[in-house]
Amino acid sequence: MNHQFINEHKNVIPDTVPGTPILSLVSRLSSLVLLLLLAACSDFFHPVKSTPEPTEYSFNYWLLQRQYLFEDELVNLPEDGDSVQVLYKALKDPYTQYVPPSKSEAAVIRSTTSMVEGDVGMRYFYNYNLNYPIIITRVYPQGPAGRAGIPRNGRILEANGIELTGESAKTVYDSIINYSKNVNLLIAYKGDTTLYELEKETIYAPTVFVDTLYKDSAKGYPGIIIVSIEAFKIVTADRDSGTYGELKTYLTESASDKRVRVLDLRNNPGGHVSQCIDMADLFSKEGTLSTSRWRSVTADGGSAFYTSTETAKAGDPGESGKFLILANRGSASCTEIFIAAVTETTDIPFVGGTTYGKGIGQTMFYTYENGLAKITDLEFITPKGNSYHGVGIVPKYECEGDIDTYCAAKIANKLYGVKIPEQSENALEKRQYEQAHNTTDSNDIYDFGGAYEWGVYP
Repeated sequence: MNHQFINEHKNVIPDTVPGTPILSLVSRLSSLVLLLLLAACSDFFHPVKSTPEPTEYSFNYWLLQRQYLFEDELVNLPEDGDSVQVLYKALKDPYTQYVPPSKSEAAVIRSTTSMVEGDVGMRYFYNYNLNYPIIITRVYPQGPAGRAGIPRNGRILEANGIELTGESAKTVYDSIINYSKNVNLLIAYKGDTTLYELEKETIYAPTVFVDTLYKDSAKGYPGIIIVSIEAFKIVTADRDSGTYGELKTYLTESASDKRVRVLDLRNNPGGHVSQCIDMADLFSKEGTLSTSRWRSVTADGGSAFYTSTETAKAGDPGESGKFLILANRGSASCTEIFIAAVTETTDIPFVGGTTYGKGIGQTMFYTYENGLAKITDLEFITPKGNSYHGVGIVPKYECEGDIDTYCAAKIANKLYGVKIPEQSENALEKRQYEQAHNTTDSNDIYDFGGAYEWGVYP
């Protein structure tokens, strides 16, 4: 989880710290070297032509000594060396990592945005048991597929004139998507077949999706709204406000909908702290949302610990309505900040399974040679003063068996009296939804693909 991002001037802007951006650490280190040289002069002053510059190794060593959260491990760092990777591997924390210059820009993009290069903007699942096994599960409205009107749940029959049948269908389709600029898809939907001519482009995928499950008007089942939040990104299909903007727009536009809404955070690996805090504030009227303690470089080149608290404000569209939070062991990092903030400041319950347990965060810094230092320097405390690092957050209502939307529906029935079908009545709809949303099937007959390259993992 990255709680800070790097701006175009390669400074680090803290989310949780008010004030101006931190100055370039490279410039700061060079200035300190110069001051030390001047201080060493006594009666005689011998001017030098230039100030000695740090190496990539010495810069990362210097940065870790002042930024890394777990100070007791710093004695394990070799002060001199050639391999920066060896330097980082001397630390126990698996999230503190060094990204070489050739991969640093791509790493920043993956961490902060949902950008996917060269894609048509849709996802599918693959059922080995079907003759035409590729079925579309998501279509991004702002991508080529969305603008062309490709239907969700349509089945792809051909890609660029090649029939997609049998065991080779997925391999053929993925190859065409990866290597062809223009992609023509023949799609069957509700008895009709249509040819769609698409051209790949760079897209920003949505990170919030809305579905209605368990609805049958004839039987009096109003349905339950599933709001799937897949990550916490700064730049998404909402180019200005990211995941927060996507969720706020949905909540504002659906304010009159009185049905139960499930915030589905299963397998959400986290993201940017500013996003999950702002999103939690959409549901909380008052109180502390999160407290963070972090270690950072001081103005004089030393190191100090700081603490800050994020507080809720009233007047947001999620403060009324019937909500549940659904999460599991794959829900981590920023997701846990969101869950703790919402459940400890509102009456919205958490349903599912115990979360991952990542209560620490990382800051990303450009290094001396334009590499990327990703350093654990924060720890997070819940509104009630609890730490969940290493243990996770325990749900108020634990699912017996599968942690799925039907479990959430049963809790909605218990808490709000909403009518739902018996599980057998809705087996097909439930199965299709769950298999298309990253859950595990015991028969292993499904696979997934398409426009999902931007995931960040804890």
